[in-house]
Amino acid sequence: MSGNSKPYDTSGPSHYGRPQLGDVLLDALTAAGKDINNLAPSDLAPFEHLHVRGRAATRDLARLAGLRPGERVLCDGCGIGGPARTLAVDYDCHVTGVDITESYVDAGRALTERVGLDDAVSLHTGNALDLPYEGRSFDVVWMQHVGMNIADKGRLYREARRVLRTGGKLALHEIVAGSVSPPHYPTPWASDPSFSFLVSLDHMKATLVDCGLAQVDWQDDTPNSIEWARRPVDSGGPGGLPDSLDALLGSDYRERLENVRRNLIEGRIEVVQAVYSTA
Repeated sequence: MSGNSKPYDTSGPSHYGRPQLGDVLLDALTAAGKDINNLAPSDLAPFEHLHVRGRAATRDLARLAGLRPGERVLCDGCGIGGPARTLAVDYDCHVTGVDITESYVDAGRALTERVGLDDAVSLHTGNALDLPYEGRSFDVVWMQHVGMNIADKGRLYREARRVLRTGGKLALHEIVAGSVSPPHYPTPWASDPSFSFLVSLDHMKATLVDCGLAQVDWQDDTPNSIEWARRPVDSGGPGGLPDSLDALLGSDYRERLENVRRNLIEGRIEVVQAVYSTA
């Protein structure tokens, strides 16, 4: 969950960033009994996917998007690189990640190198509303829990479309506003409503079409997300490795995750997975 607004809010990096994040995450892995000099990609699973349902949601979205080996993927709002590494390992894709939070990118690079994926995954600091890439550079643009931090969603989706090749796909896994309002805060993506830019499902769909993207598939992931959210934080449900969650989400991470659970169950937020095409 990474992002900003104004057009990106200047609260973004400070909300997400943590000093010496890479070292903190390696310390958490050591405390969990991992040999940080011989890490496997699976060792990072408890904390590297900063979105609802974790790695399972990433794999579900990859299947929905029909990812193929060798495709060039831009992981937009990559965080510490969990989805990027998963797509490289499980689907043999060449993945570029971009995120506005420098400490996340630095930590993600360190983790990627530790698990031997730096030839397949490249992470960079950058702005999703002004991507530092040429047009038609990617087969897939990948976003998981990015839009809730960004007010100008039209600009976000137009930038995604610009860097997609003809016939390329935008794969989305996003939180949207539910039928009950307002959500409980703080959440992992916002300390209070001024940092949160949730829109309705209909608004999101209309914006995507207005940006020249055509719907390929759409799935309501809310029931799966509620089931995930009901699991205790320390059981591998919404979290794992508490020291790492403290570093990634702040010392109040339990309250933030509890509010995600409450918001889902009370219908204050919903979760969708979708694939759109430039064709």
